[in-house]
Amino acid sequence: MQLNAAQHILLNELDTRFKAYVGGYGSGKSFIGTTYLFTFIAKHPGQDVGYFGISYGSITDVFFPTAKKVAEMLGFQIKILLQKKHVEVYRNGIFYGRIICKSMDNPGSIVGFNITCAMIDEIDTMPLSKAEEAWKNIIARGREKVPGVNNTFVVTTTPEGYGFVYEKFDKKPTKSYSMVQASTLENAVNLDDEYIDSLYETYTAEQAKAYINGEFVNLTSGTVYSCYDRVRCRSNEKVEGNEPLYVGMDFNVRKMAASIYVRRNNKKDWHLVDEVIDEYDTRTMSEALIAKYPDNPIIVYPDASGQRGDTRSGKGAAISDIAILQDEYKFKVKARKANPRVKDRYTAVNTGFEKNRVFVNDTTAPEAAYCLEQQAFDKNGVPDKESGKDHQNDATGYPIVYEMPVRKPIRQININFAS
Repeated sequence: MQLNAAQHILLNELDTRFKAYVGGYGSGKSFIGTTYLFTFIAKHPGQDVGYFGISYGSITDVFFPTAKKVAEMLGFQIKILLQKKHVEVYRNGIFYGRIICKSMDNPGSIVGFNITCAMIDEIDTMPLSKAEEAWKNIIARGREKVPGVNNTFVVTTTPEGYGFVYEKFDKKPTKSYSMVQASTLENAVNLDDEYIDSLYETYTAEQAKAYINGEFVNLTSGTVYSCYDRVRCRSNEKVEGNEPLYVGMDFNVRKMAASIYVRRNNKKDWHLVDEVIDEYDTRTMSEALIAKYPDNPIIVYPDASGQRGDTRSGKGAAISDIAILQDEYKFKVKARKANPRVKDRYTAVNTGFEKNRVFVNDTTAPEAAYCLEQQAFDKNGVPDKESGKDHQNDATGYPIVYEMPVRKPIRQININFAS
C-alpha cells in the first residue's frame, strides 16, 4: 500500500496508547484512520473496535463509504447494520470483528460497551468542553485487559486553533500521547487536480495554515473580522439611480439592522454602501427601506430564523418575518431553510475582504464599518454578543455567505496500492 510520509508514521512508527493524525482537508485523515482500524482487526481477530464521529450524519456520510473502500482494498468484506450503527467485518466468510459507531454529539451516551481500539474523527471541530467529555468517556471504553492486545486510540482531525488536540497532543503531551501532522499537499497525488487550488481560493491565508498545512494557529484571536481593514477595503461607491439593492437583514425587536449592498465588476464585487439601524421591527424596517429607495428593486437576505412565526399581524396571528417581507412588501427574499454555522458566515466575510471581493463605504455606512472593526471573540472562542455589535455584522454577513458560501470543496480521492 502506497502511503505518504505522515500516514506511514502513524501506521508503523507511533507506538503510544493515544495517537493523533492532524492534517489539512484532503490529507487522507478518514482513510488512514479507517485503515488503522482494519489493520488492527486483522492483527487481533474477534475484537470490538470503535468509530466516533461528530454526528450520526458523519458516520453514514463519511465513515461507512470509507469503510467499504478500505475493506475492499485490504481483502475484507463488511456488513453495515444501519439501525445499530455497527459494521461487521469478515474475510472469506470468517467473522473478524465489529466496529461500533457512536456520535460524540451526546458524550453522555458513550457508555455500556468495551473496545480495544478506536478512531476518533474530527474531535477538534467540537466545543472544547464537549470534546473533553467525549474523550474521557471514549477512553473509558478501553479499560478491559485483553491478552496480547495493546489498546489504542487514534484521533484524526483538522486542527481548529489551539483547542483540544493541541492541548492533549502538542502543548504538554504525556508519554502516552504522540502525534504526526500532515499537509494536504502531501496527498496531492490522490486528489482532484483542482482541489488544492480551490482550498486556497476558499480560505484566508491564516485559515489555510490550518486547513491546508495542518498547523495549529490561533483562529479566534483579536477581532472576528480580522481581514477587514478600513483603508484597504474602502469603497467610494454609492447607489446609482434605480439599480438593484442587496440587503442583509437581522431581526431584533427595537434593534433591527440592515446592510445595503450594490454590486460592481459584472456583479462579482460587493460594495456595502448604506445601512439602516435600530428599527423597531420588520415592518418599520421595510417602510424605512421603501421610503429611502422607492424606485429600487430590493433583494433581501434575512436571518433564516425569520421563517418562524415571531411577528404578530394586526389580528394577532403569528406570521413570520420573512412572510412579511415577501407578501406584504413584495421584496424578493433569498434565504435558506436554516442559517449556516456562525463560523461559516464570518469566514465567508473575511475571505471576501481578503480576496478583494467585499468593500465598505465607511462614510455612508459608518456603523457597519465600526462593528466590523470592533466585534471580538468571547472566552469560548465564538463572536461576542454582549456588546451589541453582532446585529449589524450579522446583517452584513447574510448576503455574503449566501452568495459566496465557504464550502469545503468536494474531493475525488483515488487511493493507489502497490502490488
